Amino acid sequence: MTTLADADLMTAIVTPFDEEGKINFSSLERLTNYQIEHGCKGFVVGGTTGETPELTHDEKIELYQRFGEIVNGRVPVIAGTGSNNTKETIAFTNEVAQIDGIDYALVVVPPYNKPNQRGMLAHFTTIADSVNIPIVIYNIPGRTGVKMAQETVVELSHHQNIAGVKQCASLEELEYIVDHKEPSFAVFTGEDAQALTARVLGANGVISVAAHNYIDQLRQMYDVLYHGDFATAGKLQRWLTPRMAALFMFPSPSPVKAVLNAQGFAAGGCRLPILSLNEEEKRQLEQALALPTDSLTAKNLPLNLGE
Repeated sequence: MTTLADADLMTAIVTPFDEEGKINFSSLERLTNYQIEHGCKGFVVGGTTGETPELTHDEKIELYQRFGEIVNGRVPVIAGTGSNNTKETIAFTNEVAQIDGIDYALVVVPPYNKPNQRGMLAHFTTIADSVNIPIVIYNIPGRTGVKMAQETVVELSHHQNIAGVKQCASLEELEYIVDHKEPSFAVFTGEDAQALTARVLGANGVISVAAHNYIDQLRQMYDVLYHGDFATAGKLQRWLTPRMAALFMFPSPSPVKAVLNAQGFAAGGCRLPILSLNEEEKRQLEQALALPTDSLTAKNLPLNLGE
């Protein structure tokens, strides 16, 4: 199995739904296998892109059990277990820790409560001390309403049961964390547009949403970088950046799911309060992705969306 330290390109995978709104495990298996075959080195399951806030407790447990079986140890799996309740996060994380095939727990900075840095340190330290699985911090101020300071991330990096961070903030903060962290602590950007720069700066890689639709280009970008072809790597990132932005022009994961459906992956719709794209929104997304008109209402787009 690829270790977390070597998992440069990870996908924050969607949760496909069928026509009745239930989790579509056959579609999930097909998408997961495609991702691995095309160079994905790990997954976050049950994250924001996986619509975890819209899943029940029992659905999450079944999702993680089935996903662990699908991946079967081929790459690391990080499962979302965080909440704004420390005690409940510990209980749920320990429940998830018993599932075969789940290697790490993703614990978000507590949303809504807006703790200060001292509160964040206490929250994550208490969880890390109390659970039976390594945790990965998820620092995403755009969704939680509060940012974990770079110094706080570095302090937590020295905890033996905190394995890494998914960091959604500036490149300057990423640089500081890479420079000052515990050596074994893994750093991933959660911002697709930072994928290339983060790797050059010394981060382990990216936990990506765009990888659903552009896994080949992202894999190629990292591979040519490792061979010293900086010009091609830069060209690929420049080609990807506007498309990455387009995948967030409407509430995520509705744009990603629209493209996956067009690619033939049967990702289904979204659960309220997230709506699937309407026809006008699909047309706007087509234009932003430079796709042929009506691509997102047609079926079986090429799996690789162009050069």
